[in-house]
Amino acid sequence: MFQLVELTPDLEEAFDSYWSEWKKSGEEIIPSASDKGERAYPEFLAFLNEGKTDAIRQRGWVPATLYFLADENHRLYGAIHLRHELNDALFSIGGHIGYGVRPSERRKGCATKMLALALEKAREQHLKHVLLTCDKNNTASARTIIRNGGMLENEVQSSERVTQRYWIEL
Repeated sequence: MFQLVELTPDLEEAFDSYWSEWKKSGEEIIPSASDKGERAYPEFLAFLNEGKTDAIRQRGWVPATLYFLADENHRLYGAIHLRHELNDALFSIGGHIGYGVRPSERRKGCATKMLALALEKAREQHLKHVLLTCDKNNTASARTIIRNGGMLENEVQSSERVTQRYWIEL
């Protein structure tokens, strides 16, 4: 039984396992909002809580909530960042939702399930449709988005990559 959860003090050990696995992989942690960096866990929780409020606008960001896909044993499988609105940069290439699955749990359907649950959270935020983007070369992410109702609107070329922009009607 999977559910989306926000981090709490009692999930510190589960988060440390999640975060350590990403660090050991040598990959960039996706979404970047789930990378605590040098912060202690309590500081990271405070940062995430601030991120859900208008106070985060002072940093040039939009309010957003970070959720984790967890099982009944509190194992964290992936993280999904739901932005409550879009600014110009997010509208262009970032989107409402960014997600990533820990390396050991990929190719098991976690991303598809996590996105489906996040779409319910987006409905609770009264969003009517959400924008998701992915690198054109990331076919696994594109399949996840399409499985959840994503319709490709267009592709945006930047100097380094092509970003595909998908909309999901809620």
